[in-house]
Amino acid sequence: MALSYKARRRWALVILLIGLPLYIVVALNVVALFDRPSILVELAVYVGLGVLWAIPFKFVFRGVGQADPDGRDD
Repeated sequence: MALSYKARRRWALVILLIGLPLYIVVALNVVALFDRPSILVELAVYVGLGVLWAIPFKFVFRGVGQADPDGRDD
């Protein structure tokens, strides 16, 4: 079942306001478990984790910043 435009906007907001900060805390704690690597390796890990979180939610964020395709106002 496909989500409506309005539902995708709401889920995107929930993901960004609640899910992303939680993911950041988890990612920081996971990286802190290991000895500190060189700055380039650490940067690569954070960039990789920064991209990785968005992949499962790509369908939610697609088209959210554009006008409603059905032409309805919120």
